[in-house]
Amino acid sequence: MPMAGLVLVVAFVLLALVGPLVTGDPAAQEYLATLAPPSGAHPMGTDDLERDAFARIAHGAQVSLQAGVLSTLLAMAVGIPIGLVAGFYRRWLDPVVMRLVDVTLAFPFLVFAVGLAAIIGPSLKGVVLALGFSQLPAVIRITRGEVLAVREMDYVAAAVADGSGDGHLIFRYVLPNCASPLIVQATVAIPAAIIGESTLSFLGLGVQPPTPSWGVMLTTAQQYLSDAPWLAVWPGLMIALATLGFNLLGDGLRDVLDPRSVR
Repeated sequence: MPMAGLVLVVAFVLLALVGPLVTGDPAAQEYLATLAPPSGAHPMGTDDLERDAFARIAHGAQVSLQAGVLSTLLAMAVGIPIGLVAGFYRRWLDPVVMRLVDVTLAFPFLVFAVGLAAIIGPSLKGVVLALGFSQLPAVIRITRGEVLAVREMDYVAAAVADGSGDGHLIFRYVLPNCASPLIVQATVAIPAAIIGESTLSFLGLGVQPPTPSWGVMLTTAQQYLSDAPWLAVWPGLMIALATLGFNLLGDGLRDVLDPRSVR
């Protein structure tokens, strides 16, 4: 199953990077091709504005990849240092950070993202910021938990007895031994962000037309479910396959990187 996940992820990345170069302009219209069914000229059919659905799917994959990767990188870049400091130094900082994290985690991920997106404004930048900060509490909590476990290990105590300073302990012993669960968390966060981007765009809080997005395509498809069901099938299928691929890949990485896993 992890290999299947890797294949799906590679296919998704290739679609996002190479697809737009092959399909051309997603806004190009073909006369008298309104809601045309899938054919040789249009493998995924056309939409209500005579635009090729495959071209829009490919460009929408690029938007989803940007939103998923950039929001996850933002959450990791901000959350790992906060969790690292809170777990390593503890004292008064740890309870303050964790109470704020607990309050934030009381809100479901998508509800929190919708609220932030409404404040920031509809755009790809707004989607990245909203999804990144919505994923931040989980990253902080995981990092802090791993740091608490690692700092009690014998090799850390031996390094302290040898006179190692805080910086050396953190970057030489603590952070490298927290990397595995954080890598797995990233593979889980990316598909959540892809679904989040599609949801925000579907609600009108994300990428705005005419920029192609799988969520925007689903919004348009609502009006033509009986006449042109393929308009809803293709973006929905792409969202499902992309998230499935990253989740399967994450499960495989967890089994490989976790020494406690049973093979």
